[in-house]
Amino acid sequence: MMPIDDVPAVPPAPVEPPPHHRAAARLRNYFLTGLILVGPLYITINLTWWLINWVDDVMRPFLPDALRPETYLPFRVPGVGLIVAFLGLTLLGFLTANLVGRTLIEFGENLLHRMPIVRPIYKTVKQIFETLFSKGSSGFRKVALAEFPVGMWSVVFIASPPSRELATRLPGGDFVSCFLPCTPNPTTGFFFYAPRSQVIEIDITVEQAMALIMSAGMAQPNGDGQRKLAALADSARAGQAAAAPPTVPVK
Repeated sequence: MMPIDDVPAVPPAPVEPPPHHRAAARLRNYFLTGLILVGPLYITINLTWWLINWVDDVMRPFLPDALRPETYLPFRVPGVGLIVAFLGLTLLGFLTANLVGRTLIEFGENLLHRMPIVRPIYKTVKQIFETLFSKGSSGFRKVALAEFPVGMWSVVFIASPPSRELATRLPGGDFVSCFLPCTPNPTTGFFFYAPRSQVIEIDITVEQAMALIMSAGMAQPNGDGQRKLAALADSARAGQAAAAPPTVPVK
C-alpha cells in the first residue's frame, strides 16, 4: 500500500467562468475593437471639418457675393474659403519674389518697425514663422533626452543652436537649444540651453515624440497598438467560436 505522503497531488480542475461572464468579455472586446477603429477616425474628421469651416468663415468677408457659391446654390459649399486662401497665399508669394514685391514688403516692414508696440510682436512672430516654415530650417527636427530637473529625464526638442552672441556668454563648450513641452499641451513648456554632451539624442520622429507627450506616455513610439487591436479581435472571434455548439457530422 502506497504511503499517503507518496500519493501524487492531483491538480485541481480549471474552473471555467460562467456563461454570462464569457458573454460579457466578448461584448467588451467587441466594444473596444470598434472604439479603437472609429474613435481616431471620428476625431480626425471632426477636426478637419472644423478647420475647413473656420477658414471659410475667415475668408467669407473678403469674397464678393458674385464669387460665393451660396449666391447661386441653396446651400453652402465647404472648402471654398480654403481654396481661395491657398491660391491667395501662393499668388502673394509669387508676387513678392520679384523686385516690385520685395520693395513693397520692405516698405511695409519699415512702417511696422517704427511702431513701438507692434514692432516686437511682428518681429517675434515673423522669426517663429521663418523658423518653422522656411526652406532648410533646422528647428525641431531632433528629439533628445535631457536631465531636467536634476535626477529626472525629460523628452526635449532640439532647436537651432544659440547665436554667436549667446554662445560666447555661455560657460563651457558646445551648447544646444532645448524646448521641453508640457503634457498634455505641448504648445507650452520650458526653454533652456544645455551642454551638447549632456543631451542624449533618441531615434524617434518629432510626431512620435508629440504623441508620447500628449498622451502622457500611453502612446509609446513604435508601440504595439495594431497588435493589441488584432489581439482583441482574435480574442473576440475565439470566444465566439468556443461558445458556438459543436457541429455534428451527418452520416
